[in-house]
Amino acid sequence: MPSPKAKSSGGRSGSVSGISNNGRYEFMSLSRNPPPHLLQRQGSDPTSARLRASESPIRRRGSGSSNASTSSTGNQQMPEEDCMRLNPSFVGIAFSSLLAIDLWLSKRLGVCACEDSSWGSFRPLMKLIEISGHGIPWLVGAAYCLYKSDSAAGQEVMLNLLMALLLDLVLVGVVKAAVRRRRPAHNRMDMFATFSVDRYSFPSGHATRAAMCARFLLAHLVLAAPLRVLILLWAGVVGLSRVLLGRHNVTDVAFGFCMGYCQYNLVEMLWLSPAALQSMLGQQG
Repeated sequence: MPSPKAKSSGGRSGSVSGISNNGRYEFMSLSRNPPPHLLQRQGSDPTSARLRASESPIRRRGSGSSNASTSSTGNQQMPEEDCMRLNPSFVGIAFSSLLAIDLWLSKRLGVCACEDSSWGSFRPLMKLIEISGHGIPWLVGAAYCLYKSDSAAGQEVMLNLLMALLLDLVLVGVVKAAVRRRRPAHNRMDMFATFSVDRYSFPSGHATRAAMCARFLLAHLVLAAPLRVLILLWAGVVGLSRVLLGRHNVTDVAFGFCMGYCQYNLVEMLWLSPAALQSMLGQQG
């Protein structure tokens, strides 16, 4: 029978008592490396015992908490990344919607794009209106009026109109080359006197020229009321013909009208008088 000292010493040393095969008490240590005869009696080897000791509940709880914290951190980050991918900006959505509406409306309004279209019989008339807003007839007409004009006021007006037409060609060509928007797919490239930049659609050069020339003529020519209304109607029909012929999209014409309206303000700022022109020519001579 063990003595009380043995029991107390065993309790203090942190050991666990056990019964051996010969009926005597033996002490099992709580260390990670138990005695070999205990490992043999339990039917395991030191390696498996070490593995079981390493898989203690404390370590499992610790690893579980670390995995839970890692998974919770990942769960907190993933929704933010998903929101960034699945929530595009409002500006991008609005721009895409506007572009889709523009293409759809332009295709529906292209009723004179070819002879087989619903309004194909009006195509020759639309092409005649197209020529009336072309740059070459306007340049030739302004140069001819400048040459034939006898008054200084008439020469001043025609000279600035000629300069405005040249400015319009330069600005429209620069914007077209910068934007490089293709013409509508249903367009037929049978336009009169085209250049390299004319394969691009944005903005409509006819619309810019019509808006600028309409403002110029209404401001510097003394015209009766019917002629003033006719000029405004001509500018609107020129812009509409670009969409009906399938040459441009609706936004190309709308931006062209705004651009031509603003170009006239620039022409007024750069207005050339005969005295200023003579002084410039004298300084160059």
